[in-house]
Amino acid sequence: MKQLGFVAGMILLTAVSAAQEKQAMFRGNVEHSGVYKSRAPKQFSLKWTFSTAGPIVSSPAVVGGIIYAGSADRNLYAVDAETGKLRWKFDAHGDVNSSPAVMDGVVYVVSLDGNLYAVDAATGKQRWSFATEGERRFSAVGYMGMLPAAERMADPWDFYLSSPAVVNGIVYFGSGDGNVYAVDAESGTLRWKYKTGDVVHSSPAVSGGLVYVGSWDTYFYALNAASGELIWRFKTGDDVKIHLMTGIQGSAAVADGTVCFGSRDATVYALDAKTGSLKWKFANGSSWVISSPAVVGDRVYFTTSDSYRFQALDALSGKALYSLPYGIYSFSSPAVAGSHAYFGTFDGRLYDVDLERQTYNGAFAIPGFDLNRKKYLGPDGKLMTKSVWMGDTLDNMIADLRGKVFSMGSILSSPVVSDGQIYFGSVDGNLYAIGQ
Repeated sequence: MKQLGFVAGMILLTAVSAAQEKQAMFRGNVEHSGVYKSRAPKQFSLKWTFSTAGPIVSSPAVVGGIIYAGSADRNLYAVDAETGKLRWKFDAHGDVNSSPAVMDGVVYVVSLDGNLYAVDAATGKQRWSFATEGERRFSAVGYMGMLPAAERMADPWDFYLSSPAVVNGIVYFGSGDGNVYAVDAESGTLRWKYKTGDVVHSSPAVSGGLVYVGSWDTYFYALNAASGELIWRFKTGDDVKIHLMTGIQGSAAVADGTVCFGSRDATVYALDAKTGSLKWKFANGSSWVISSPAVVGDRVYFTTSDSYRFQALDALSGKALYSLPYGIYSFSSPAVAGSHAYFGTFDGRLYDVDLERQTYNGAFAIPGFDLNRKKYLGPDGKLMTKSVWMGDTLDNMIADLRGKVFSMGSILSSPVVSDGQIYFGSVDGNLYAIGQ
C-alpha cells in the first residue's frame, strides 16, 4: 500500500503542464504544490556558485535557462543556469526576501522597500513598480517572553516577504501592511486589496478562482480572485501571552479540492478548498511548521522547526506515515522531483529524501557546515542550544542567530529542481547549483 502514493505522484508529475517551462513562481506553480517537472539528480556534485553581497533567503525561479533570485544586498539577479555567470542585476532598493515569479517575459518580486517590481526578464530593466503602505515584520509586546517585557519587538524569525503569484494577468501578493493585493500584471495598477488583521508574509496560492493566503492574525483566508471578496476564513491557534505559537508564516498548497498549510501553532491543517471546513489536522508537538507542504498524489511532505524532522502524512486522513530526523531547524520547503524530495536546514545542509525507500539518500553540505558545525552541533548532529542562546533579550537572540547559527550557512531558501539540477540560496550570500 505504501507504494500507492509514489505511483500517484509519478502520474501527477507527467501531467504537469509544459507551460511550467515558460513560467515559474514560488513552489513551482500557482497552486504551490512543490512538484517540479524534472528528473531527479543522481548525485550531489557542486556545479557552480554565484556570490552576492548579502544573505539569500529568496527561493530561485528558473525559466529558459536563467535563474532569477533575490538577495538581502537589495538586488534581484539573473544568472545563467549552465555557467553561473551573471546576466544582469536589478536594484530593488531593499532586501529581496521574496521569491520571484516569472510570467510572459516579466519578473515580479517584492522588496523590503514596500514595492512590487515588474522587471523585464531579458534585460533587467524596470517596467513598473507598485507601492504598498509599507513593509514591516510581525511584532508584539512581550514577544517570546524576552526582556524588556513591555517593549514591542519585531520577530527576528520573520525572514521572508510574500512571493507573488501571477494568474490570468493579475499579480497576487501579501504585505507587512496587512493587505493582500491584486495588481494588473501589465500596467501595475491596483485591481483590489483586502485588509487582514496583521502582517501577511505568506505567499498566495491560487486555484479555482480563489486566492488562498494566511496572515499573522491567526486566520487563513480564501478570497475571490477577481474581486477580493472574502469567501471564507479559518481560525488557527493563538498565543496571547508571549505570541510564540501564533500566526501563519508559511504558505499553502492546493490539490484535489484541499488546501494544506502549516502554522506556528504547531499544527498542519487540511481544509476543504470551497468551504474552508476542516478535513483534518496534524499536531506537531511544540514545533512551528514554517515550510510549505509538498503534495504528491496521496502524500503530504513538510519540514518542521524545533522537532527537527521531515514528515510524511496521508493526504486524505492526515495520518502520520513516517518521519526522518535531522539536527536543527528547517524553514525550507521540500521540492519534489521524480521519487525524491529536497530541502535545506539551518546547519547548511541540503537533504535528499528517497520517497520510495522512505529514507535519506545523502546530503550536500556547503562550506559553513564543515567550518563551524563543531562549535554549535553535538556529536549527534543536533544543535547544542546552550552553546547558542546566551541571553534573554531581543538583541541577544539576533546576535546569536545571525552570528552563530547563520555561520554554518543556513539554507532558508527552498530548492528548485530543473533539468536534473538543484538550485538554492544560502545566508552565506551564495546561490548554489548542484546535480550530476
